[in-house]
Amino acid sequence: MTIKLVALVLLCLMIGTAVAQEPKVTSLMSKDLPENPGREALMITVEHAPGGSSAIHRHNAHAFVYVLEGSVVMQLKGGQQVTLIPGQTFFEGPDDVHVVDRNASGTQPAKFLVLLIKDQGAPALVPAQ
Repeated sequence: MTIKLVALVLLCLMIGTAVAQEPKVTSLMSKDLPENPGREALMITVEHAPGGSSAIHRHNAHAFVYVLEGSVVMQLKGGQQVTLIPGQTFFEGPDDVHVVDRNASGTQPAKFLVLLIKDQGAPALVPAQ
C-alpha cells in the first residue's frame, strides 16, 4: 500500500510539472481584414514559466513576435537558434515549422506578443512533427 501511495504521489508530481511547462496564451484581439476577404489578424501574448517551452508547431499564418519580458529561444526548421530579449523581434511564415520556442531562463518568466495574420476561423496553432 505504501509503495502504491508513493508511486501515485510521484506520478501526480510529474504530471503537474509537465502541465506547468505549457505556456499561458492570452487572446488580446481578433479583427477581420475587409481589404483581404477571408483573412483576420489575431493578437495574443504567450507567457513561459521558468524553463517552460512549447511543443513543435506551426501557425499556417504570418506570425510577428515581439519580446516583452525575459528572454526566449526560437528556431524554425532549417534555421539557426536565436535568443531574444525584450524589444527584439522574430518572424514565422505560413510554411515555417517552429521547432524551438522556450524560455531561455530556468528562474525568470518570459512573455512575448504575437500578431498572426491568418485565414478567418483557422486555428492559431497546429501541432507539427
